[in-house]
Amino acid sequence: MDWLIERFALTPLRLAFIHQDRQVSYADVLRMIEGFTAQMRQAGIARGDRVVVLGDYSPEVFCLFFALALGGAILVPLTRESVVEEEVALAVCGCDWFIEFSDADNQATIARRSLALNNPLLAEFRQKDHPGLVLFSSGSTGKPKGILYDFTRIVEKFRKPREPVVAIPFLMIDHFGGINTIMAITASLGTVVTVADRSVASICRAIEKYKVELLPTTPSFLTMLMASRLNQQFDLSSLKRISYGTEVMPQSTLDRVRAAFPGVEMLQTYGLSEVGVLRSQSRPDGSLWVRLGGPGFQTKVVDNILWIKSEFAMEGYLNAPSEFDSEGWFNTRDRVEVDGEFFRILGRTTDIINVGGQKVYPAEVEDFLLRLDNIVDVAVYGEPSPLLGQLVVAKVRLERPESADQLKRRIRKACAGNLTAFKIPGKVIVSQEPLYSARQKKIRSSV
Repeated sequence: MDWLIERFALTPLRLAFIHQDRQVSYADVLRMIEGFTAQMRQAGIARGDRVVVLGDYSPEVFCLFFALALGGAILVPLTRESVVEEEVALAVCGCDWFIEFSDADNQATIARRSLALNNPLLAEFRQKDHPGLVLFSSGSTGKPKGILYDFTRIVEKFRKPREPVVAIPFLMIDHFGGINTIMAITASLGTVVTVADRSVASICRAIEKYKVELLPTTPSFLTMLMASRLNQQFDLSSLKRISYGTEVMPQSTLDRVRAAFPGVEMLQTYGLSEVGVLRSQSRPDGSLWVRLGGPGFQTKVVDNILWIKSEFAMEGYLNAPSEFDSEGWFNTRDRVEVDGEFFRILGRTTDIINVGGQKVYPAEVEDFLLRLDNIVDVAVYGEPSPLLGQLVVAKVRLERPESADQLKRRIRKACAGNLTAFKIPGKVIVSQEPLYSARQKKIRSSV
């Protein structure tokens, strides 16, 4: 990773971070990395030690991550809104050191916390003498999976420099997409703009104030942005590119965003914690078709399911068997359509609603309902039904008050002739609560 330190030194005066109105140059980053390296040495943190870091985006957190990687430690980042509780995470990966950053002044407290764990994958990885990274996925069953990566391999993907940009790292720092974003920005000597929270207003305010050029985000956030109309109240003209991923984008939302930002490039991204983030290219016709691949990645489709082979894949799960086949292919469980070199992601097989043996993709129904008057957001999911197996449920947020009975009649009338009968919601719920998680992803459940 020395090549990245050398790159930072090439442009010492360039802004690396704008954090809570504080400007931090790449020279400052190098000084902080050096300072944390000295602290680690003094504390006694050794190569191969498991170091849990509790914090969110800040120059200090990034520089500590880097110092730990240079020192050969195994980094376990957590945030206060992690998908997994601290106690559960430590039970999966164990711990040698615990470092917590204060929200008030970003000071790090280093404490020895020995939690022994006999994990064969970790023991084997330590023999490589490479820095490691452990992230957690909520998993389709709700049981968190600890995912081990070779940090050197993750960073190597960014050795080829790209055009520097001013960008907001939208996905959290304990998420593979968040790590990927912040490494991509800094490896190209761009500027990371952090926000206190990920609300629509805070993001728009930061874009206007700091002339942000790239916004990597989620379809749920863009749906909320269009519903709020805050893009009309803030000057977002600095944006050059909006990338979106982690869930299926409704075509209706994409159409609205393209109309609201006619000069901005829209890029659909695709990645999984197990294989990394693929290079992508959206088809220029404004559709959801995307070309996926790039150096180090191969793709194939088997029975309409996307499979990926990656040079940047995880080392493995700490608490689950490998899901790669004998040739290194990973089943994404994403159902796709294929048109030449392009894919259209229909949705995760685990999200599909089975109505009397017929498959319903939630994203398709959501896309249609979002086009209807007074509906600003919608989440579609399945609910057990003794007659059909599952019932299609639509939980909606409205712009103006409307009774659930009237809304249901209006939805059924609009759907008739536009959606096949089994796709029409049999139950409609008017919700006052957000339909997305703290990570700005759609919550498709009754909770």
